[in-house]
Amino acid sequence: MTAINQDEWKEQADEPEVRIDGRVDPQREDAHWQQAYWAEPYYRAECCYDDYAPAYCVGYIGYAQYGGRFDEADKSLCANWIRIKGDSRLSLEEAMQAIRAAWDHARGQEQISEQEEYEVLAETALLPPKAAPARERTLAAA
Repeated sequence: MTAINQDEWKEQADEPEVRIDGRVDPQREDAHWQQAYWAEPYYRAECCYDDYAPAYCVGYIGYAQYGGRFDEADKSLCANWIRIKGDSRLSLEEAMQAIRAAWDHARGQEQISEQEEYEVLAETALLPPKAAPARERTLAAA
């Protein structure tokens, strides 16, 4: 590696977290799927993470790009899969299952992030706190 390349890598290490459209953190999504892919119902033992990774990428990047409903974006997602699948051994049907799983996970992570943001703002008194659940009020009255 040349000195120029080393400097470039050093600069990249100092860059802020990459998020796509504020919705998806690709590094976080990739780390999740590296740990979880083998437990998915569509997992095949003869396939490794490298077979699934392009499909997951299409799913979570697709969610950031298109948002909304999966079935409205599935044709574009399918085209993206065909374009980037590389050496993956997944069939289109298997890939679409992984793409859907990654889409759903990214959507869930966005909802969690929005809830966390709301809680931080509420703690700093920028937003009113949410009403306590009815169960807690009942216990307090007893």
